[in-house]
Amino acid sequence: MRLALLADIHGNHFALQAVLDSIKRHEVGKLLIAGDFLGYYFWPREVLELLSAWDVNAIRGNHEDMFVKAGKSPEFLEHVNANYGEGLQVALDTLTSDQINWLENLPHSLEFDTGGSKILLCHGSPWDPDEYIYPDADNEIFEKCAQTGYDWIILGHTHYPMINRSLNATIVNPGSVGQPRNRQPGAQWALLDTESCEINLFCEKYNATHLIKESRGRHPELPYLADVLVRK
Repeated sequence: MRLALLADIHGNHFALQAVLDSIKRHEVGKLLIAGDFLGYYFWPREVLELLSAWDVNAIRGNHEDMFVKAGKSPEFLEHVNANYGEGLQVALDTLTSDQINWLENLPHSLEFDTGGSKILLCHGSPWDPDEYIYPDADNEIFEKCAQTGYDWIILGHTHYPMINRSLNATIVNPGSVGQPRNRQPGAQWALLDTESCEINLFCEKYNATHLIKESRGRHPELPYLADVLVRK
């Protein structure tokens, strides 16, 4: 089975469109998404509309948890707006009730059995959705992941692409579609073939001019939102 792996879209529909175009070219129809559809950037409704045409299996990330909390607490929403930008505010203002219900009902993890491979989809780590597992993490962390008994562990959260083979497992972070942090501008994703056990990382070019302009215009006090998209 060939699967497209995505994570951390963060309201960036420009990047998502580039990834979906590439997935079409690779003739892959099924997507596994490791959370964080929302946050930071300003087109969450367009992101969900693009994905509605695809066969998607998805989980929620910490920004979906923040979205739920922000909808109930004006004080928390104000904190998020000040520190992370208005991405969640835009989501609260523009998402349909069906889209909100879909996000709120996403699980924190999913398990799959392809007939030959056991796959775990999570956001942070198999035991904590808000834990960061970076490519340079201690070997003990990767061995702990491998000891969960899955052949493939797909995660996100760090915005750093990673392939780590530990014991009998492969731990994969496809990187971030919407906000890579490894100084490689573009839209990141991965392609997994469970039959050949082949995994490939991709980074698609796209025009981020409008996204950068919008980020700087909305949030001059948060230059990181734009700078992270262009740094090399």
